[in-house]
Amino acid sequence: MNLKHCFLILFLFQLGTLIAQEPLDKLLSKYNSHSVPYISVEELKMQTENEKVFILDSRELEEFEVSHLKNSTFVGYNDFSVASVASKIENKNAPIVVYCSLGIRSETISEKLKNAGYTNIKNLYGGIFEWKNKGYSVYDSANKETQKIHAFSKHWSKYLHKGEKIYKL
Repeated sequence: MNLKHCFLILFLFQLGTLIAQEPLDKLLSKYNSHSVPYISVEELKMQTENEKVFILDSRELEEFEVSHLKNSTFVGYNDFSVASVASKIENKNAPIVVYCSLGIRSETISEKLKNAGYTNIKNLYGGIFEWKNKGYSVYDSANKETQKIHAFSKHWSKYLHKGEKIYKL
């Protein structure tokens, strides 16, 4: 096999990978109702530099311990409790951003907060995967910067392009 054939095979393989991956917009439209407005990672980065915003991580504890956004609070998904959030955030008009891996679980948690009377909630578009893909820092359980991201599963990990993919601790 000559070099030309090798490049052709490599090109076709990469093309197949790109075609197989559903664009993030389409993926989120399939799973989300858009009942909670999105905030981009760039907007969140700027907002955290300029004002106090509560950042809630709606993934599971194992994912949060691998890495999370700086100053975020773990609230979980399977065992999520509005009462737990209410004990930390009394002002129902406070700015809140909820995130998960991609923005699907975080919409569910955001809806629960909205139904509990919180009025200023946003869902992080693309979640921690998009945050890392844009080159922003994440922190481990010791609050040290890390390249590791819990990729949730092989299926969902295709949306994470930067960082080290971790599946289990």
